[in-house]
Amino acid sequence: MNINIQSIKFDATEKLQNFINKRVEKLGKFYEGITNVEVSLKVIKPETAANKEVSIKVIAPHIELFASKIADSFEDATDLCAEAIQKQLTKAKEKNQ
Repeated sequence: MNINIQSIKFDATEKLQNFINKRVEKLGKFYEGITNVEVSLKVIKPETAANKEVSIKVIAPHIELFASKIADSFEDATDLCAEAIQKQLTKAKEKNQ
């Protein structure tokens, strides 16, 4: 599984990148054959409270899934996105069987 993390208009800390990598690697348990995962981090309107946006795009043979969430921190938004992707992966797996 190839994981690409792109932080738009800021530099993501190594701690944040490690957190995202660990969280995204867990998605492999829900669907075999995930080839690429693209994670995009963006700060929207810095003056608002919930201003961290995380988008996750999962690419596997025959499927392409996407989730985007906004929260107070990148960690929270990553967790919300990963949960949404887990549900989509579970549905896709059930549909294929």
